[in-house]
Amino acid sequence: MRCKTNKFDSVNQYSGEFSGAFADLGTFLPLALGLIALNHFSPQGIFVGFGLFALFTAYFYRRPIPVQPMKVITALVIAQGLTPGMLQASGMLMGLILLVLAYSGAITWMAKQLSPAISIGIQLAIGLQLIWMGSQMMSQTWLVGVVAFVALFGSQFLPMRYLAMPLVLTLGIVWQLSSGNAPSFDLSVYSQWQFIWPSMDEWTSAAGLLVLPQLALTLTNAVIATSAMAKEKFPEDGNEAFAPKRFATSSGWANLLLAPFGATAMCHGAGGLAVQHHFGARTWLAPTIFGTTCLLIALFWGQGIAGVLSLIPLAVLGSLLAIAGTQLAWSKRFIDGKPFCIFVILATAAICLLVNTAAGLATGIVLEMGRRQWHIYADLKS
Repeated sequence: MRCKTNKFDSVNQYSGEFSGAFADLGTFLPLALGLIALNHFSPQGIFVGFGLFALFTAYFYRRPIPVQPMKVITALVIAQGLTPGMLQASGMLMGLILLVLAYSGAITWMAKQLSPAISIGIQLAIGLQLIWMGSQMMSQTWLVGVVAFVALFGSQFLPMRYLAMPLVLTLGIVWQLSSGNAPSFDLSVYSQWQFIWPSMDEWTSAAGLLVLPQLALTLTNAVIATSAMAKEKFPEDGNEAFAPKRFATSSGWANLLLAPFGATAMCHGAGGLAVQHHFGARTWLAPTIFGTTCLLIALFWGQGIAGVLSLIPLAVLGSLLAIAGTQLAWSKRFIDGKPFCIFVILATAAICLLVNTAAGLATGIVLEMGRRQWHIYADLKS
């Protein structure tokens, strides 16, 4: 009986690693395929970049730390039809900034200024944004999206919950084929893979148009919030294993070295970690599976692979994104937190949503500083 239990646990573990490896597709695929379908960028450059970064992440952290496109940069490149050179320049500039902050110790100092309440507030805001983005992706075929979301969310209460995500993706492709609807993406036209070095105009334009809007989100979500969540999910590894400096270093080197070869700007992300953990990823296997798959897609890219990827319904990807947002937005502090703690969380999240992440971060820091000063004053008075 004991052997059977161990065998079942082993199968369950590997199923969780496989399911978790692809749990972040709601963030990854729309942006990555958008660069190929709408901007005609090289699919080989994009998928090789993600593949190598994911494999390095598996080795460096030994945990399912996600690899994602930098959302602001990628979305602006797609929406405004910007050049590959601007995308590559933004990636290298972000990489350089992250490395300077990591090796100077500035990122460590910044992380110490954030209380758990501020970090949770930022996560709440980003989670709500992901839910909104997911709902927009589901809007054209609401029924498919809602059914997929309910199935994925409800799977957490089932013994074989790790099979839900690949099953939903497969059924989504079957529905797309049977419905006669046009594919979500047209991946038939793209550029050949080549080394790119940006022009001087592309460097200066990327710095103002892409890097500055992205910077605050990367520092808070991809570095500091991901660090806090990883420590919470894997406390047995110790705080140093997931120090903010390590996340800034891994993202910095990946962007600096891979961007010239066609990779998009990449980072980690708290939402990706939340959804991968939710679907069962616990070890280095999940990013290894994801990275190897990306390299195989790049190596064998053609109409077959492009056709399969284009058949994944946008509504299903939206449901995955909404699941990631739900996992990221929720915190037990909403139940057991002190009133002022909850106030800081909600105020930080509100300013993040109404203004931007940098303003939300500043609001949270000011509130926490005010609380500390009040306690000092109260102690002196007593």
